[in-house]
Amino acid sequence: MELAAPAFRRYLLLLAQEHLEFRLPEISSLLSLCGGKFSGEQEIRVNSPFWILNIPSEEMARGLMKRTVCAKSIFELWGHGRSEGELYASLKNYPVDKMLPYLQSDSTYKVHIHTFNKTLTQAQKIKKIDALEFLPFKGKVNLKNPEHIFWILEDYGMNPNNVPEEPFHLYFGRWIADGQRELIESYSVKKRHFIGNTSMDACLSFIMANHGRVKPNDVVYDPFVGTGGLLISSAHFGAYVCGTDIDYNTIHGLGKASRKNQKWRGPDENIRANLRQYGLEKYYLDALVADSSRPIWRKGMLFDAIITDPPYGIREATRRTGSQKEAVKSVERSTENHIFVSSNYHLSDIFFDLLKFAAEYLVMGGRLVYWLPIYRPEYTEEIIPRHPCLKLISNCEQMLSSHTSRRLITMEKVKEFKMFGLAVQQNYQGISWDLVYKDEDQRV
Repeated sequence: MELAAPAFRRYLLLLAQEHLEFRLPEISSLLSLCGGKFSGEQEIRVNSPFWILNIPSEEMARGLMKRTVCAKSIFELWGHGRSEGELYASLKNYPVDKMLPYLQSDSTYKVHIHTFNKTLTQAQKIKKIDALEFLPFKGKVNLKNPEHIFWILEDYGMNPNNVPEEPFHLYFGRWIADGQRELIESYSVKKRHFIGNTSMDACLSFIMANHGRVKPNDVVYDPFVGTGGLLISSAHFGAYVCGTDIDYNTIHGLGKASRKNQKWRGPDENIRANLRQYGLEKYYLDALVADSSRPIWRKGMLFDAIITDPPYGIREATRRTGSQKEAVKSVERSTENHIFVSSNYHLSDIFFDLLKFAAEYLVMGGRLVYWLPIYRPEYTEEIIPRHPCLKLISNCEQMLSSHTSRRLITMEKVKEFKMFGLAVQQNYQGISWDLVYKDEDQRV
């Protein structure tokens, strides 16, 4: 799949080989955030670490790399071939006037070699670099601090048990920028001040923010905020963040700790402290104790993005507030003597309420990004919850076991919210639930 834009220059994207299904939606979302877009005219090799894109400007390429955690680096592509001969021919055909600004006699440079699925000896690397002597390099080599860095990249396929002698694809390009892979380590949950049993992995948190096209000065909301892990990635990108959760203890950092060898949470373990840890406290609006099935917000379009991980499974039970008649089912009491009555909250109800809330409270063009648990043997795309105001943008699977997975669903608001009139039934993994919409043509 190639970028639909004026073919000023081609760029080579080097991607990390993890979360493969999440990479294309992330890159596509970030390009649209920068003013570009994909078209379906040419299929990219989705699982490959090398993608060739046509991008209108180097500024857009740099903007992409300031956000992505799925891509490692981007290069201005000067040559590409399926053999060394094809690569050299491609380089000789590249316009000299586009090369010359980076090859001047008063400049410094170095050539780096990257191979995927094969390790080369130093002698082999030097031989490949020497073979580029036909390029009009006039500057001096500087291996420590060069002005310009050029890369030879070779793709030896995806099978580590059958590595070919010669690469399937060879590329040569000028390094432009690196992605944000270092965020995965610097925001690691292992180093975080306040965590819970289901705190989101840092890499996936940033992917979710990128799928949601979060940008500076946005207002981002998480209706199942927990320990606030998803707020951190959005705040890192300059958005103001807030959330709600039904669990008083979690919101206030009370009760038993989630860390090994720690019995109780400390007095300063809370969501605000997490954002303060990363210098992001100024972006924190607040977190409220509230039931997501009973919105507390005034009517209107309030949020630029809703990014959330609804509770499901064993470690986090699903609850909502109920009436006194339901008190026999479950009574929750916090350490601060805050008492509320809770009842079971079925998965189908969670997603109905979430989509309805997003349709009503997102701004036009705003995005909903959430996780949907799946029983794989029974999965079909038809079970993905839909809403007439929301367009499905992407659907990416993260496998949890041979029979279970969760899918990251990204939806965009494309119609104004209208309520009441027509009842429509939706099924989620065998559970029926009703949606009510105004216009008869707004069927799910």
